[in-house]
Amino acid sequence: MNIEELNRRYGAPGRIVFKEGHAGFPNVVIANKYGTAEITLLGGNVVSYRPTGHSEVIFRPAKRDYNRGESFHGGVPVCWPQFGNRFSKALPQHGFARVMVFDVRGSSYSEEETEIRLGLKSNDETRALWPHDFNLEYTVSVSMKLNLKLTTKNTGAEPFEFSCGFHPYFLLRERDAAEIRGLDGLTAFDAAAGGETVFIGALKVDRALDHVVTMNPAPRHEYAILDPGLKRAIAMASTGNDRTVVWNCGDHKPADFAPEDWRRYVCVEPVSDWPGGRELKPGESHSLVAAIQSNLE
Repeated sequence: MNIEELNRRYGAPGRIVFKEGHAGFPNVVIANKYGTAEITLLGGNVVSYRPTGHSEVIFRPAKRDYNRGESFHGGVPVCWPQFGNRFSKALPQHGFARVMVFDVRGSSYSEEETEIRLGLKSNDETRALWPHDFNLEYTVSVSMKLNLKLTTKNTGAEPFEFSCGFHPYFLLRERDAAEIRGLDGLTAFDAAAGGETVFIGALKVDRALDHVVTMNPAPRHEYAILDPGLKRAIAMASTGNDRTVVWNCGDHKPADFAPEDWRRYVCVEPVSDWPGGRELKPGESHSLVAAIQSNLE
């Protein structure tokens, strides 16, 4: 559907608006009294979240647009059906959902929440990359928080294994002044250097980080990113993940970063079953859920 058709079928003036997006595919903006979020249909990437009265929460690189098949660091990429590349070297880094075009499956709004529902399902293109039948549904909503829910369902006749994750880039005023709380006492694997460490107290984001943290068994995990430069705390709660990845590239920046972009973000990423291996039997499903809230000091 083109933008006019999407707005006619799923839009609502002032609440849900489709507009020209990236690489020829639409974006959708959802809004209400609590804030706005912008999501790309290409990859289902949340490229902006701005609570009412607050500054932008999500980091995007200044140098490059968001194009299919190119590296893009920023927003909240959807990593599926693998996180990273340790599960399957045959699949792209972080899987293929982030470069696929999501269908719009529904939208809704009320006084308290505005929601868009997106989806992917197996087809000839996905089977050439990964020979399994699936239905992937991604719901993004704005209430007092930004709410993300990614549900994987096995629609085939055989079990499959997968991993998934959200890869949010949180905007910071200055990386070296920020810290992350909620990981105290947890064991982390250094994915860059190898070896394990145990985080003690608040984690200072004053160096390059690529750590996969093993979460204690719990129905809900909670984190906070404290940013004194912007005088705010970003709170995140997640379910459906048994790992959390903390990443900042340091000054070995990706090609799409401006020279100082690496100082302006940290990623705190809920991840299911890294490096891979959650099994779904036919008809079974799994949901990864995250809620993000910005609080000013």
